[in-house]
Amino acid sequence: MTDKELKLKSVYIRKTLLKYIYKAKAGHTGGSLSCTDILNILYNRVLNVDPKDFKNPNRDRYIQSKGHCVEALFVTLADRGFFPMSDLEELCSYQSHYIGHPTKKVHGVEQNTGALGHGLPICVGEAIAAKLDEKSHRIFTLMGDGELPEGSNWEAFLAAAHYKLDNLYAILDYNKQQITGSNQEVMNTDSVKDKLEAFG
Repeated sequence: MTDKELKLKSVYIRKTLLKYIYKAKAGHTGGSLSCTDILNILYNRVLNVDPKDFKNPNRDRYIQSKGHCVEALFVTLADRGFFPMSDLEELCSYQSHYIGHPTKKVHGVEQNTGALGHGLPICVGEAIAAKLDEKSHRIFTLMGDGELPEGSNWEAFLAAAHYKLDNLYAILDYNKQQITGSNQEVMNTDSVKDKLEAFG
């Protein structure tokens, strides 16, 4: 996929997730919009995943730590052919699998997430397991900067550095916002760069 095609795909994903959020009268609009480009590039240029062979033990793993931004993930997965886009007509409806956080009941979702600060620790465990099993697949997680106050993240960063997990990719959606205000107002975690370097 060319850069131009990726840009157009991001526009399509944003329009589509807004349509389904509006129809459901529920969803995390801002966070989903802010991570659209990241998911688009991951699923269309980076990740080794196949909707037809999702249980392949050699596939890359993607775990969305900022689970509340699931609408962007659902639309991206549907666009890649993991399930029909029309399934999202059920978003946030009674007994639907397409709820407000990722669930393994949806084809293409690796782990249930939603409690912030859990995605990275899960990925550290997956990365250690891959090393022990001498596997070459990679493990990716997308975190929100609003979840950085969770202490479990920093334990996971420490462990990742200690065990030299070069198969682990932690991506930070640095949009400087939490649900009730800016990061600086709610819980200031600056300077993120200095903290991450200090944790190795």
